[in-house]
Amino acid sequence: MEDAFSSPAGAALQREVGVPEPLTPLTELGRTYELERVQAFVLEHEARRVALQFPDELLGDSVAVARALEEMTGAKMFVLGDTAYGSCCVDVLRAEQAEADALVHFGPACLSPLSCLLPVIYVLGQRPVALELCAEAFRALHPNPAEPVVLLSEPACAHALEALAALLRPRYKDILVSQPALPSAAPGWEHPPLERFGRFFPLGPGRQLEDYGAFYVGGSENGDNSGAEVSPDLLQLLLGWAPSRPFSSCLPSSGEARAEGPRAVRARARSHYLVECARDARVVGLLAGAPGGAGHREALAHLRKLVQASGKRAYVLSLGRPSPAKLANFPEVDVFVLLACPLRALDRPRSGASRGLFRPLLTPYELEAACNPARGPVGLGPYLTHYSDLLPGSPFHVPIPPPDSELWGTPDVSLITGELRLQQASAHVPSVPEASVLSQRSRLELAERSPAGNPSVRPSPSPAPWILWEPCSDPWLTLLFVPSQLCSLVPVLGRGWNLS
Repeated sequence: MEDAFSSPAGAALQREVGVPEPLTPLTELGRTYELERVQAFVLEHEARRVALQFPDELLGDSVAVARALEEMTGAKMFVLGDTAYGSCCVDVLRAEQAEADALVHFGPACLSPLSCLLPVIYVLGQRPVALELCAEAFRALHPNPAEPVVLLSEPACAHALEALAALLRPRYKDILVSQPALPSAAPGWEHPPLERFGRFFPLGPGRQLEDYGAFYVGGSENGDNSGAEVSPDLLQLLLGWAPSRPFSSCLPSSGEARAEGPRAVRARARSHYLVECARDARVVGLLAGAPGGAGHREALAHLRKLVQASGKRAYVLSLGRPSPAKLANFPEVDVFVLLACPLRALDRPRSGASRGLFRPLLTPYELEAACNPARGPVGLGPYLTHYSDLLPGSPFHVPIPPPDSELWGTPDVSLITGELRLQQASAHVPSVPEASVLSQRSRLELAERSPAGNPSVRPSPSPAPWILWEPCSDPWLTLLFVPSQLCSLVPVLGRGWNLS
């Protein structure tokens, strides 16, 4: 039977597989994909093997781009398609498996820091922007010439922000232009810029980002600005921006603009609901979704320690891209937390609590707000969109209280069930981070180091809250071992976890 968690048995046999047609004319290929800039990057790093990462919607041009770059550089090109986790993140694991010396990322990118020193260049694209229409929309939404405003945009529209600021500065004196936080960019700013939301903000001395309103250029011309759906890039800004400051957006081609205050309120209200779901939960599933990101293993260890410190049980899962079919294999889990970049952590159903998913899907900050009593009430502090903001060394880091702290005994009432909820600290909190981190083996196979594999460690009387991965001789065959109460031994073929 076909339902929300499965597909018809004959769907794979009826699917037609063919070669995708080119999307861009050959005469426009060099300008669209900035092939000359990519050529200079490859020659500068003397790369002989280069990985080309395309999102699904641009794979039709991948063969033509690879052939053109091979002729221009003499290097061997590899196309990385159908990434296991997300097209916005640099697929470091796949690039290293191909023994690539460098990587070229095409399309939208989250610009998250990487955990390795692999040379990467980003080709974000250049979407057309109607400057006069956007300037007119800005003047209508921000009539006060003295109001400080930051110009924001989706990555493909960032090339037009300086030109838009030039049209506005004769009247508006306090205009700040943000730029994508590209790792290779070294702007000659007098003061080090603030880096947040994957962007650089060149703030002046004594200025804070909370002092500025925001004007965002981007969105889909097919209805992103007219309905309730919000792109993940805009959503992270709405959640993380100061609620007291005005926020507006404008479509780049038509100039259609709107104030984003109502949508920001709805997004924060939904986030508060998900925090309540996490507080009511007893079993939390931690989805490892960014193995190539900087600080990912430390963040995974921090979240697992936080869950166990709050008296809950944690399951660590590596499922690739989350889907209803995969998550339905774990009915015991009350909430899932996707440890990934902000664009993928926020790319979730936005109608209802978890449309399409049988359990809510949270961000790392929402779990932190639910389980760490030292952080304070939700809404009083900033919404942290990146998991690295939760780690020690960040100005937003809040240590987990010790088990004897009086913060754990504060009674609370669930806003969902109406029942009294007493958060009790667990006396068994892991103190060694190696017991909960994913480590890379020499063949780039993931395995979790856990006390379950150590015969000298006495097993816990409760069901083991961890997942073990054991590699086989075939590099594409991995056995997933899970506790018996979840599911049986499942052989998995392919680059991701196919648990459907």
